[in-house]
Amino acid sequence: MHSSRTNPARKRALAASLAALSALLLPPPVRAEDPKPAASAQPAFETTEEGKKEKEFRKACKIKICDAFLNKKTAGDDISCPVLKTWQMETITRIVGKAGVTWPLGHARCKADLKFKRETLVKAVSEPEYEASFDKHTIDCELDKDKDGKGDKYAMKFDINPKVTFKQGKAVKASLGWGNIEAPALVKGAMWSATAVDNTFGVLQGSIVEDINDFIDKKCLEVKDELPK
Repeated sequence: MHSSRTNPARKRALAASLAALSALLLPPPVRAEDPKPAASAQPAFETTEEGKKEKEFRKACKIKICDAFLNKKTAGDDISCPVLKTWQMETITRIVGKAGVTWPLGHARCKADLKFKRETLVKAVSEPEYEASFDKHTIDCELDKDKDGKGDKYAMKFDINPKVTFKQGKAVKASLGWGNIEAPALVKGAMWSATAVDNTFGVLQGSIVEDINDFIDKKCLEVKDELPK
């Protein structure tokens, strides 16, 4: 019989994962301080056929968001598009490792319907200082219980109400605004652990700020030639 209690390390890791998975559209960039993967490691998920399909699926949404950030035109439709992303266990491990914890599960597959007001995105990169408040987003994830992905799965759904402060067009502060969580007791209890949030919240918000700036400064340049004129 499995115990219903969760050890503190697992609580911290699962709570850290919530912040990591909430950055659904913004895959964390590889930075100089990040450890390089071992030579024997499997190819990155993005290079697999499934990974390429996911990236292409997200591209239309990426173009819409980057259009607002780079062209800075408030005229036009607000952004609304579905996204899907698989997080490899190794990537999640690297992220939660910044909080001093170990990721106890396998890969994660998440999806969400992104909705952003065009005016909000334009003001974020145009005004000297601006706090961007975004609508509630619901994120659905399937977490592999085992590292090989062959065992049971955990289904998890959670809400966030993000706020991001920008200065001179750069994100400087992020608040994810945790909302409702639907998940098995093991996962849900860990997510709402006050200790886990205290131990990981600030570290991962800083990472999300970096990822937003990387998205605007680098990722958007990848589709610059495909933006509406």
